[in-house]
Amino acid sequence: MSDAFAQIDLLAHGGVPDRAGFTRLIEQYQNKEVADYLFAKSRACLLQNFGRGVFVRGLIEISSFCKNDCLYCGLRRSNVCARRYRLREAEILACCVHGYAFGFRTFVLQGGEDAYFTDDRLEKLLLSLKAACPDSAVTLSLGERSRQSYKRLFAAGADRYLLRHEAASPSLYSYLHPGDMQLQNRLRCLHDLKEIGYQTGAGFMVGAPGQTAADLADDLVYLARLRPQMVGIGPFLPARGTPFENCPPGSGALTVFLVAVLRLLLPHANLPATTALASLPGDGRLQALDVGANVVMPNLSPPGVRGKYAIYDNKKSTGGESAEHLELLARDLQKIGRVIDFGRGDYHE
Repeated sequence: MSDAFAQIDLLAHGGVPDRAGFTRLIEQYQNKEVADYLFAKSRACLLQNFGRGVFVRGLIEISSFCKNDCLYCGLRRSNVCARRYRLREAEILACCVHGYAFGFRTFVLQGGEDAYFTDDRLEKLLLSLKAACPDSAVTLSLGERSRQSYKRLFAAGADRYLLRHEAASPSLYSYLHPGDMQLQNRLRCLHDLKEIGYQTGAGFMVGAPGQTAADLADDLVYLARLRPQMVGIGPFLPARGTPFENCPPGSGALTVFLVAVLRLLLPHANLPATTALASLPGDGRLQALDVGANVVMPNLSPPGVRGKYAIYDNKKSTGGESAEHLELLARDLQKIGRVIDFGRGDYHE
């Protein structure tokens, strides 16, 4: 146990444990003394760098079509249970304008890898969005694209790009994805995004089938090397119609523990308390916000499609997760001494 404290102190002083050190720390996540010590350090780091504010990003889920066949995802192309939809450009823009009137100044356009959304269409959409919602930031989360595509969308006004690497372990990545998806290409995309100038987000699942503490350590070692400006993590949640539909969900407690580790590892990074945490029983999202997360993403998608973007079962998209319930969100944040911040929330060191 003393080794776990040593790894936490190393992180708190700007150091990076090696793979074995991260593994030993992760294996202690259920130890209350270790967790309390970690949370005290991560909470202090959070308050020092972000104060009491929690940035809100307006999430618009633009398409449930996807060309990929990831074994864990409810949107996989071979899932006959998936309900498909695609928002028109005018609908997406209307969602953003609606959110802008609420006070949102960051919009996250997320979707499966849908061939409909060509560079031409996205370029026009970005230009219209920036004109309609001045001084706002746009995050894209639309999967793997070519370097030239990323450059073109950046030039059109995209500020940030979220592309979760999902698993830095080559063997685990291969287990979770079909053969036509390669970890090397995923990492190439993330390298390109950072080099082009995006505020870049990576991330991974916690408790994915076949995942070990050493696999999670690989994720942390990779993130320490990449130094992304955003990291999104959430527990694995099974989705109907996928090969993993009967697998147990990932641990909310371990996810919260890793959010705290990430806060120390990347003190200035934006860390969302993800919808997946809110979808588990309990108050995992609030716990994550208490110990390290500083972003939430209320859903601005049209109410009629929110339930169709089912990357996993029982996804929460109402209550504090939808923009119409910002008052409820504010009351939840008040319980842990936090307040809504409508600023753009750009990355700063």
